[in-house]
Amino acid sequence: MERKSDARERLLTRLLDAFDEDLPAPEVSLREVAARTETTHALLRYHFGSLPGVLAAMLKAQRSRDNEALVEVARHSTFDDFVVAIWRAYTRPERLSRVRGFFHVVGLAAYSPEDFREFIDSLGDLTRMLASLAEREGLDTEEALTTATVTVAAIRGLLLQEVLTPGARSEDAIALILRMRKGTCPGA
Repeated sequence: MERKSDARERLLTRLLDAFDEDLPAPEVSLREVAARTETTHALLRYHFGSLPGVLAAMLKAQRSRDNEALVEVARHSTFDDFVVAIWRAYTRPERLSRVRGFFHVVGLAAYSPEDFREFIDSLGDLTRMLASLAEREGLDTEEALTTATVTVAAIRGLLLQEVLTPGARSEDAIALILRMRKGTCPGA
């Protein structure tokens, strides 16, 4: 007999293949998602609970793939170069749907964290990578983690701004964040 986790993983792979870099829009039904992946809505409901559960699982898997690629970049990057690489990875036009989906799922998780525990637990990945780079550049562990946490929060805030008001000069803001980190801002 097939294990539930194996069936769930195969179904998740089908979802990722069907939607590629995108996520299903929050306004589509679970039946529409099922039709696109050539499965049943009952099977999706069994394995993921709901459309938000599908979105969270897909987003976690997509972010995990992104992070695997970003780990390779981090091996040969400075902290600043890695921040720019993260920004560029998530602001490519083909990622806009997924970035919107990220904020949709984050909003749902804020109201019902127990339903999104796996997704929430995955949110620290970039922070850990950045903290490791900051330590490699000489910061102590606590300062490196604080620097990474604030940087990721700023990136996410700028991504939200980019979704809500595209072209809001966020590239300039990334440069400012990096200068602030080094204490080279005007007035710092």
